[in-house]
Amino acid sequence: MSDARDDVNVTRSPGPNEMRDPVMRAEMRRASVWFGLAIAVALVVLLIQPLLLIFAGLVVASMLDGGARLIRRYIPIPRGLALSIVVIAVVAFIGGVFYLTGVEIATQAEQLRATLEAQALRIGAWLTELGIVPGAQDLAGLAQQALGSVGRVTSLIGGALGAIASFFLVLVIGLFVAMEPRLYERGLQWMVPMGSRDQFAITVARMARTMRILLAGRLLGMVFEGIVTWILLSIAGVPMALLLGILTGMLAFIPNIGAFISGVLMVAVGFSAGPTEGLWAIAIYFGVQTFDGYVLLPLVAKRTVDMPPALTVSSQILMSTLFGFLGLALADPIVAMIKVALERRSEQAIAAGFGRDGDDGPAPDPLASEPESANA
Repeated sequence: MSDARDDVNVTRSPGPNEMRDPVMRAEMRRASVWFGLAIAVALVVLLIQPLLLIFAGLVVASMLDGGARLIRRYIPIPRGLALSIVVIAVVAFIGGVFYLTGVEIATQAEQLRATLEAQALRIGAWLTELGIVPGAQDLAGLAQQALGSVGRVTSLIGGALGAIASFFLVLVIGLFVAMEPRLYERGLQWMVPMGSRDQFAITVARMARTMRILLAGRLLGMVFEGIVTWILLSIAGVPMALLLGILTGMLAFIPNIGAFISGVLMVAVGFSAGPTEGLWAIAIYFGVQTFDGYVLLPLVAKRTVDMPPALTVSSQILMSTLFGFLGLALADPIVAMIKVALERRSEQAIAAGFGRDGDDGPAPDPLASEPESANA
């Protein structure tokens, strides 16, 4: 009976879907990796707006957490109490500013819009007389196209309700993450294999520290530029100094491009009041930006990632074109986090034996000695 059961035909040849060739298996694994990477990129592109909102919430959480850490450094109180103090202080500051200067800001906003339109028409007429730009009708068409492009670039999700909902969603995410950061950090570590959790935890900790220092420096620059610009423009007699100071402080969160936009606004409003005020606006702009760029930013850059200006501007152009104003505002923090991750990866490679001094040199060229031997 057992012989009958054991007498079976076993096929030894590979099936049509089975690959025993090691080269084919290696190529299939490589193709699977690239296919998975393509799927991941496609998912990121499809879900980029929610991902940007989540990252914006993490930025808000870093600000709140940094404020709580600063308070606890000098006052030994529980973390929840310190975080509550930070939230109350932020709400009180924003509410106080709008309560005390809300009417004046609204009035100056209408004046600013009318002033910018008048200055744009004046500059357009002057350039038309010089023959540099087309006529008035062509300028109107170009202006409509430009406004349409700006509308596409600066749209967050679409519509005022979507923007308000996104804003509150970012605040809620930031507040929840700031309340219990360890909870979400532990959840991320559970998604990583056990053998890689140590390195992952170190990388995340460095990212968080870099984000806190980067945002602390950014907030310091915003406060400095906003207050100093407002005071100096008021002394110089430039109209709408309060609104220009607030806009300058808000735009300081966006490096390079924000400073350029605030400078254009300042100079346009200054020359609308007269050449003297315009020259004062130029001097104040360059003075504030010089102090911020050569004193405040180096102090922050020494403790965080120092990104080249060309890299920052390129990332801002790319992110603003693809993802609108939200991408423009978050381009700098995103690039900073990517740079921290790459630096950490480089450290791991060096620790593993790659890139040592003895291995960095180029391999000797065997053809380099042939002319000498031929001449000999």
